[in-house]
Amino acid sequence: MIMKPPVAQKRPKIFTHHGQDRTDDYAWFKDKNWQDVMRDPAKLDPEIRAYLEAENKHTTAWSNDNVDLRNDLLAEMRGRIKEDESTVPARDGDYEYATRYEPGGQYPIFTRRNTAGLETVLLHGDKEAEGQSFFRIGGCIHSTDHKMLAYAVDLNGSERYDVKIRDLESGHNLADSLPDASGSMAWAADGETLLYTILDENHRPYRVMRHTVGDTVINDAIVYEETDPGFFLGLGKSQSGRFLEISAYDHTTSEVHLLDARNPNGDLHVVAPRDTGVEYQVAQIGESLFINTNADGAVDFKIVETPLSNPGRENWRDLVSHEPGRLIRTLLEFKNHLVRLERIAGLPRIIVRHVDTGAEYPIEFSEDVYELSLIPGYEFETDILRFTYSSMTTPSQTYDFNILDQSRDLRQEQEVPSGHDPAAYITRRLSATSHDGVDVPISLLYHKDTPLDGSASVLLYGYGSYGMSMPASFSTNRYSLVDRGYIYAIAHVRGGTEKGYGWYLDGKLQKKQNTFLDFIAAADHMIEENLTRPGRIAIHGGSAGGMLVGACANMRPSLWGAVVGEVPFVDVLTTMCDTDLPLTPPEWPEWGNPIESAEAYKYIKSYSPVDNVTAQAYPPMLVTAGLADPRGTYWEPAKWVAKLRALKTDTNPLYLHTNMTAGHAGAAGRFDRLEEVALVYAFLLEVMNAA
Repeated sequence: MIMKPPVAQKRPKIFTHHGQDRTDDYAWFKDKNWQDVMRDPAKLDPEIRAYLEAENKHTTAWSNDNVDLRNDLLAEMRGRIKEDESTVPARDGDYEYATRYEPGGQYPIFTRRNTAGLETVLLHGDKEAEGQSFFRIGGCIHSTDHKMLAYAVDLNGSERYDVKIRDLESGHNLADSLPDASGSMAWAADGETLLYTILDENHRPYRVMRHTVGDTVINDAIVYEETDPGFFLGLGKSQSGRFLEISAYDHTTSEVHLLDARNPNGDLHVVAPRDTGVEYQVAQIGESLFINTNADGAVDFKIVETPLSNPGRENWRDLVSHEPGRLIRTLLEFKNHLVRLERIAGLPRIIVRHVDTGAEYPIEFSEDVYELSLIPGYEFETDILRFTYSSMTTPSQTYDFNILDQSRDLRQEQEVPSGHDPAAYITRRLSATSHDGVDVPISLLYHKDTPLDGSASVLLYGYGSYGMSMPASFSTNRYSLVDRGYIYAIAHVRGGTEKGYGWYLDGKLQKKQNTFLDFIAAADHMIEENLTRPGRIAIHGGSAGGMLVGACANMRPSLWGAVVGEVPFVDVLTTMCDTDLPLTPPEWPEWGNPIESAEAYKYIKSYSPVDNVTAQAYPPMLVTAGLADPRGTYWEPAKWVAKLRALKTDTNPLYLHTNMTAGHAGAAGRFDRLEEVALVYAFLLEVMNAA
């Protein structure tokens, strides 16, 4: 059914910065009481709601016409999921803790087994979610004495959680209810004290609170308060269990405070006061701290050792020196060993180091393109390291690695119930030359029978912000495209850290355009390699990846066959000038501060997707949003679509779908999420096949 798209009213609002006026016709999409909307989406201004629902109706009219295709996609993707999947149990004292799903279940079930093998359900996600339009568990941790369970629940997608406490002996919740939490929690050693972070009115985690089980929330004490709106707070626990760790951080600077877990009413001790541009992460073993840091010009990070009793910068001693091009990502500590995950030439590597002798070795793997993840357990005095391995063709494998004899035990391999033959697919890596001569890696996945004669369709995915690497890992959903002849490609553009921290630095602030030009170079290279041709490349990105595809749609619209932006960050300049929004002050180190800097204002304006929509032909586009999204707020994609409708000169389809009961991550249920993937894939298959 062909339905005329809605047309948003223009209500010009003028913003002035650095003597420049900028007109925003759709600023009214931002509800003046947006903080209340994040808490309760029902409070959205009726006029704004009417517009979003009109856009949804327009999208639904199209999607109803391809319901058979979406149902086929759903059946395929669901058929690749093991419905009773579970994690490998993790031992903690006399118990083994695990997460599993029931057949047909949408939400995780948290369990434990005792030494006799008797399973107890600690938290049943499906039962907890009954009657809720949205439900997500943001964290679930048991107390040190195994008697209590703290868990955080989000009922609207806003990432503003309520923390509940359950008595595991009775199986019932206590009266304790801790609102406005961020989901970050840690138990003290006494099993009665819980530390948790709370959000301010602008949705920033700014306080660490101390709660005593059974007490009322009004009596909770402030352990730490962050007064700089540019810093967020995180909360964790050392692997040894000896310390509670409070981290204050933005995108370039961090500061860690330690609290003795045996004395949660005691004083905090800062490891090293924040120093702009210096990041660090700590691992405590015995009376030493091992710190992963970029201090002293260690762009790709180094590891230093310092005494726990006096951990300041003046006592940091290099243990693993800085090596350009080898990015040390994270540390995992054990009683006798320090394990690090690093990345060299775009590939991850695990290194095991003996603390006393300094002897170290890598864990070897055979494939050319793969992904690794360390899995922290509950035990500190152990010689078993758990990690996962996968590639774009190899399902995820969970290993227990014996640090002493270097043997590995395959504990679990991801099952694909409908079948998967890795030999039927090919994964490889290409290298594209960007505008300034820099080589950009591209990871490819395709069926061995896909013709490589320029006729194939490509789905090119990218992100390129915040130093996040895009893993070349296994994803069952992609095969619904790959089995239909698509080449799935990931462009590892600057702004990530695939080629070291410098790769990130070269894709941020005044170098942000490199991210977009790298992405375009990746597309051009695949055309030069005769893998595809112009107009046969669909581009896909979410959040800051939505900014990437939005900018590229403005820059080279004829190159793309379709554009998908999921919860996209596209109104960059307006957002970075709005100090009330959750992420604005903390993200100035990423994009620049256009309020203070005329240079940053001009540069952001040069690429911000909303500000650069022009009267030209655009490819077919599908845009998604989440009403309660605190990260990529709903009004950004709405403004983008409205401006595109007003200016674009083509008749290609343009759809906006806003999830009215979810936030940034979309639907929370594992099968509900497939509905959203099926919508995207059906759109791609329809418009690309019509091209």
